[in-house]
This record gives sequence, structure tokens and C-alpha cells, in this order.
Amino acid sequence: MNDASDSASDPPPTAAPDAAAPEDVALAADLAAGAGELLLKLRAELGFEDPRALKAAGDEEANAHLLGRLAAERADDAVLSEEGRGESGRVGTARLSAERVWIIDPLDGTREYAEAGRDDWAVHVGLWQRGLGLTAAAVALPAQGVTLRTDQRYPVPGPRPERPRIAVSRTRPPAAAHAAAEALDAELVPWGSAGAKAMAVVAGKVDAYVHAGGQYEWDSAAPIAVALASGWHASRIDGAPLRYNNPDPYLPDLVVCRPDLAELLLAAIAEAA
Repeated sequence: MNDASDSASDPPPTAAPDAAAPEDVALAADLAAGAGELLLKLRAELGFEDPRALKAAGDEEANAHLLGRLAAERADDAVLSEEGRGESGRVGTARLSAERVWIIDPLDGTREYAEAGRDDWAVHVGLWQRGLGLTAAAVALPAQGVTLRTDQRYPVPGPRPERPRIAVSRTRPPAAAHAAAEALDAELVPWGSAGAKAMAVVAGKVDAYVHAGGQYEWDSAAPIAVALASGWHASRIDGAPLRYNNPDPYLPDLVVCRPDLAELLLAAIAEAA
């Protein structure tokens, strides 16, 4: 039987674009978009008077939707979900010996989801395969009406700007981002959820996303897969690859950026460390 140590020695964090089965990418996109539609409906029904109740309902219902679909359509696969960490069987430690693991975040950005008018929240659905890494993924931005996926290309736009824009947390911009901004004369841009920030890079709305305040695998797996599939840079803040399906899913920092900015950005972060 394969053990958990295999995840740490995977080749790259994502497989070559043609390694993914088209039906897996299609399912990831359908799952993410479907959960997004459910979340939009729930938002309209419950309103914003009780943010705590809206957040709880969104997390619960979107997670149930995704787990139900995966149980029906990929019954032999394991699942790692932010909202299903304590469950047994398909969700939990069984994933460490599984060949295929869906890494999902049913509602990325509960704070933004529960604020009227905000569209910077997401649904993440990614597939990790042993020996290949992340092979298929989709990130839905339901309030923006878009779903980005690993079988579509999002090319880097134009030359690198003289003053890059770096997406950061609205509430806890990391010291690494401040240091990089000072070194590169960059502008820090507060943005919503992790997935929304990573997809803002891929969509060319900002040039980089820097995070160093603590995250888990479900926060980044699907967005990282989408970014890497189109040739964007993604790594830990020390330049190391992002690895998934580890025994401890804590994955606290990352950089997503234009490939022509990566060397400068990582050097600025390292110098300030």
C-alpha cells in the first residue's frame, strides 16, 4: 500500500495539462458552479441581516452538495474538505492512502459572502492524484458569474508593469507583502478570499498575490492548479513547490504571480525575512 510519504515526493505540484481526464475537469467545473448557484440562491433567500447564520448555512449546504455529488459520481475517491475534516470514511485519514483525492473548499471567503455587494468569494474543487499531483480543478466566482478551470488557458497579459499590484488580505496583509511592496515600489490591493485573490492574478486584474498568515490545503489547491495550468508562477514564499494531500493539511504561505515577476518578488521577500 502507498503511504502518506508519497505526497511529499510527488513530481511537480501539478501534472502536465494533458494528464487530466477531461471528464474530471468537467466534473470539477460542474461541481464548483453548482455549489456557487446554491450559495447565490441561499444569499438571496436569507439576506444579510444575520451574517453568522448566512455563513453557517452557506458552509453547510455547499459542503453537503459537493460531498453528495462526489459520493454519487466518484464513490471510490477520497475527499479532503474544509467542512468535513472530522468525518470518517471518504473524508479523513483514508485520503492518505488513496490514489485520488478531491480537495474542496465549499465556501472560500465566508466574510465576503456575508457582506452585501461583495463578489470576491469562491468555491474550490481540485483533484490530486498520486504520483501526478493536482490534475484537475475549477474555481467558481459565483457572484461574478465565472468559473475558471484547468483545461482553459488564461495567458499572462502584456509586459510586466513598472509598478506591480499585489493582492493581499483585507484584514491581515502579511509583513512579506509589505516588504515586497517597498522593494518593488508595488501597490498593495486589499482583496477578498484566497481563491478570489489568486484568480484576480490569473485574470490579469493584479500582478501577484502574497500570503503568509496561515492557510490549509483547501484554501489553495484548486486556485494553484488553475494558475499553474496557464503558466503563472505559484510557490511557497521561499520558492519551494506547493505540495498537497499531506498528513497535516496546514499550508501557511504562498505566492502567485506573473512568471516575469517571480524572481524579483521572491528575492524581495527573502531579503526581508
